[in-house]
Amino acid sequence: MYADNLGLLLDAYHEMYDQEKPLIYLDEIQNINGWEKFARRLSESKYHVMITGSNAQMLSRDIASTLGGSYIQRNIYPFSFEEYLNYYGILLDKNWEFIPEKRLSVMRRFNDYFYNGGFAESFNKSDKREWLTSLYQKILMGDIVERNKIRNPRIFRLLARKLADSVMQPTTLKRLEHIIKSTGDSISPTVLKDYLNYMEDAFLIFSIPNLVSPLTEQQTIVKRYFADNGILNLFQTGAETKLLENLVATHLNKLYHNTAEELRLFYYNKGVEVDFCIPETRTAIQVSYDIDDINTYEREVGGLVKFLKAFKEYNGLIITWDTERQITEDGITIKAVPVWKWLLENP
Repeated sequence: MYADNLGLLLDAYHEMYDQEKPLIYLDEIQNINGWEKFARRLSESKYHVMITGSNAQMLSRDIASTLGGSYIQRNIYPFSFEEYLNYYGILLDKNWEFIPEKRLSVMRRFNDYFYNGGFAESFNKSDKREWLTSLYQKILMGDIVERNKIRNPRIFRLLARKLADSVMQPTTLKRLEHIIKSTGDSISPTVLKDYLNYMEDAFLIFSIPNLVSPLTEQQTIVKRYFADNGILNLFQTGAETKLLENLVATHLNKLYHNTAEELRLFYYNKGVEVDFCIPETRTAIQVSYDIDDINTYEREVGGLVKFLKAFKEYNGLIITWDTERQITEDGITIKAVPVWKWLLENP
């Protein structure tokens, strides 16, 4: 079908029904060349139109040039843990965690969700890793490399792998440039910045800035995470700590998505490091796989206590693998909660 034929849909509708302006849904519309002009004509004629698409041809910057200000964008993310449980028919009532059978079923499902992520199409696949690898290649080669005419895909693949290795760590453009150069390749700062923007545009990664960074550094010194644990896990072996923080980051990103116009989610790094800060809820979050280890406890709790003394209006939270308790240190009270429980308490 061509865009010129889309008008036939309206003609057929009006022949069958009397309603003057139906609500119009256009699914995977990027497969029709020139669909943007048809959508704009509908908008100008006061139709309400819902448009969905699932690849980089639907990037907002491209749509904006045609649709102007006549659209509102909504991002659809991989399933949350609650949505994942609902898919498998596990519905949770108010006191579910006190029912041993239901708690056990949640824990069993969480293990799969933790490693394989929330892409719904992978749920019924016998080899989820193979499907996720195929998805990653599609995003990398189709939505990014081919679309942006990248001449050296090998450097691009290397950059993606290094970003996976650097999850949890603030990284600068200069550091990434040095990492690539250490392999014998070279890349200019401008091209490197473009590559990172391509990855964010295609929803492969996202970034969060330092709460106390000057405005000029908020785009250059950031922590970068992968949009889903299933994709990150393709690069990892025995990296539960990275996967745990990445899972918390993806969930917070759904709740407090940063845009060019508004920043809502940060980390903190000035003397001490706090993994996530949310100014609008006054919440500071550390992510720690196991706080029973004395060195880990002192680092994570000690850093959070110092932050909470400086920012007295904030509440402290530590998200763990399976530890739940209340911690009081130096007059500061901090709640520790298992990640699976936190995900379900913050839908």
